[in-house]
Amino acid sequence: MALFMSALFPALPAPLARAHRLAAVLFLGFASGLPLALTGQAMQAWLTVSGVNLATIGFLGLVGVPYTFKFLWAPLMDRFEPPWLGRRRGWLVLTQLSLAGVLLLMSGLNPVAQPALFAAIGVSVAFLSASQDIVIDAYRTDVLAAQERGLGSSLAVFGYRLAMIVSGGVAFIWAQEWGSWPKVYGVMAGLMLAAAGVSFLLLPSLTGAPKPAPGHAVRELRGFVALLAGVAAGAWLARLALMVLGFDPDSGDPWVELLFVLASILGALPLGYWAARKAGFETFTQSLASYFSREGAWAFLALIVLYKLGDAFAGSLTTPFLIKGMAYTQAEVGIVNKLIGLWLTIVGALVAGAVMLRLRLDRALLAFGVLQLVSNFGFWLLAVSGKGAWGDVVLPAFNLGIVHLDTPTPIDLMLLFAIAAENLTGGMGTAAFVALLMGLCNHRYTATHYALLSAFAAVGRIYVSPLSGVLSQSIGWPAFFVFSVAAGVPGLVMVWWMRRGIRQLAQA
Repeated sequence: MALFMSALFPALPAPLARAHRLAAVLFLGFASGLPLALTGQAMQAWLTVSGVNLATIGFLGLVGVPYTFKFLWAPLMDRFEPPWLGRRRGWLVLTQLSLAGVLLLMSGLNPVAQPALFAAIGVSVAFLSASQDIVIDAYRTDVLAAQERGLGSSLAVFGYRLAMIVSGGVAFIWAQEWGSWPKVYGVMAGLMLAAAGVSFLLLPSLTGAPKPAPGHAVRELRGFVALLAGVAAGAWLARLALMVLGFDPDSGDPWVELLFVLASILGALPLGYWAARKAGFETFTQSLASYFSREGAWAFLALIVLYKLGDAFAGSLTTPFLIKGMAYTQAEVGIVNKLIGLWLTIVGALVAGAVMLRLRLDRALLAFGVLQLVSNFGFWLLAVSGKGAWGDVVLPAFNLGIVHLDTPTPIDLMLLFAIAAENLTGGMGTAAFVALLMGLCNHRYTATHYALLSAFAAVGRIYVSPLSGVLSQSIGWPAFFVFSVAAGVPGLVMVWWMRRGIRQLAQA
């Protein structure tokens, strides 16, 4: 494989080699972002138009659980590599081909008639997507020279957001025009298949990246199996303890079901870590020990979970709220929430980057955090005032090749305001948040540390989903969005309390 790639890209001149590396980073950003909406808001829209109830949609948000656990298997993907395809490339091709396969399988399912199988395939998509992210983060670190990392990070974010516009915006318009979410998912499977081809043929080879150390392979695999066994045993014991206390997992009470989910997670992690340590899974345990030796390690993890919690609540059921609660069409939601909204997120991130040249990280986190929290009142205003309260504007018919509107589409002005505020401020908060995550990584364990930190960052996005479904049905949409504002306050308090430690990260 190495000889083949050398023949395909023989000793490119330095400027072309640099452009090749940056183009690869842009492409991989797109590949990373494409599957995310397919287990998030696009899937929510599919479930909503299929008639699935809100509480079930909320619990199906748990298919994204693998994003919060990817640090468990990230060390294996650092330690081993598939034969013949080269460093990192092998895992990329395998995960992308697998994603294409499971997305195609998902496109043939009926979420109403086959809910359990649909959820299982959704979990598989999230697992493979999280695995792809692990490899892409590591590849980006390995392939870019130190002086290219700033520009490379910007291109990765641009590619990621562009993919979310395709799978989370264009896909909504396709679904409206074709009247078929399964057909949309089939197209997305084709895109992932094309991505695997590009990864196989066109990515720059990694010539200077370290190879896995020989030896201890069997012990590492045995340790990983022990970790999985510990996680399974811990989850089972936690569920058993609740049943002994008199709780029934089959009671049908959504609050009891949520309690079982959270207890299983809290029981799984400690026992999994203990089993990994006993079995000698050194790549895993040493990387975790490296992070937790940092002063304030647990406090930083709490901050990572809490900082975006208010955003997570407001965004967890945005699509069902807009389509079912407010009766907007899929095309209108796709245009405003996915196309316009995601471009505004990019603008917000760029504005934040410019501001952060003059603003300390702790102050940026606090200022942008306040703005993203206040923006949640836009959805509250929409829920209280109702559709059409500010009137609307008509978007003319258009044809951009990959997406078009055959007829003019009305756009609600209050919807446009709420989405614009949420995405602009969310982009600003995300820019500061990513800077925080990068500052917390030890460069010796960058792949595993970033997987760990980004997994904790996904906790809010994943685990508030079932609670959001229950809350929205119990207290109504206006009170739900007020609650989302209150949920974000502890994160701001944490930023203020930890401002000195955050300041030191920025200076390191």
